[in-house]
Amino acid sequence: MFGLAYGDALGKETEFLSVPEIERRFGPGGPAELTGDPALVTDDTQMGLAVGWALREAAAATPQVLEPLLRARFVAWAASPENNRAPGMTCLRACEGLANGVRWQEATMAGSKGCGANMRVTPVGLVPGYDLDTLAGVAQLQAGMTHGHPTALAASELTAYAVRCARDGAGLPALPGLLRDRARQQRTVYREEWLGDLWQRPGVDDAAGFIARGWDECLAVLDRLDAALARPDDGTDPCLATGEGWIAEESLATALLCALRHRDDPVSALRRAATTCGDSDSIACLTGAILGAADGMTAWPPAWADRIEYADQLATLGAGWD
Repeated sequence: MFGLAYGDALGKETEFLSVPEIERRFGPGGPAELTGDPALVTDDTQMGLAVGWALREAAAATPQVLEPLLRARFVAWAASPENNRAPGMTCLRACEGLANGVRWQEATMAGSKGCGANMRVTPVGLVPGYDLDTLAGVAQLQAGMTHGHPTALAASELTAYAVRCARDGAGLPALPGLLRDRARQQRTVYREEWLGDLWQRPGVDDAAGFIARGWDECLAVLDRLDAALARPDDGTDPCLATGEGWIAEESLATALLCALRHRDDPVSALRRAATTCGDSDSIACLTGAILGAADGMTAWPPAWADRIEYADQLATLGAGWD
């Protein structure tokens, strides 16, 4: 949870800037220290906390229990005066429908696979007791409530699965292969219990074909990740290899590239993720969440824990799942 917020705070300062602009402001390598007291985060952490609290409040991990809790948390976030961190329009529009009581399958932005679907999903990978089917259902439900594209669903599941694997001790170099295996296994699995009739739209013949499109796009970006990792690190912007991260599958792949390039130095991984031309805060928050799940609080400078915004909530949720 803290890694999510740390990456978000560093990336907040660099989003929408080019790499040369970032290095002019922060020096070679990009930002190395939190700015402000507290160091402010973006909607990425705010919505990650919204998902986290809904999971914590749930008496059971079922769509009937979780959907109203997620809806309430998302709507409360949308209406909050603290929602002033350049939130994504996809989330805001979907939350407007959710606030009006519209079925989520109709409130969602059906064609969107923006990274808002998976920048908030990492808490799902931390919850003890979720088997992989439950993890998949919860991850896809929370994504689908705002981002209805099949790639948003698949990428969100893969992001939560990456956190779960890291938490359970899988070495980070193994993650691309584990994610590829998962994508292949799930390619035609449509989770109707969790998603209902989300797949039904013009031009789509069946549920299996709908979800397969999402998994195929995730497999394609994992190919790009593997190709990048097979080459020596030339120190350039990771977005050049795996995408700028504005869309769900690219935000995960570019975050993994940063984490794997700097496996033994998590702060350098966050700096690399923040020194990107794309959606720097989302890339960095996913990088931090994965490395934090792998290494725990020892990954980060101890002084940061008292300086990050929402530290009390991050600590409460993290401790509850530790």
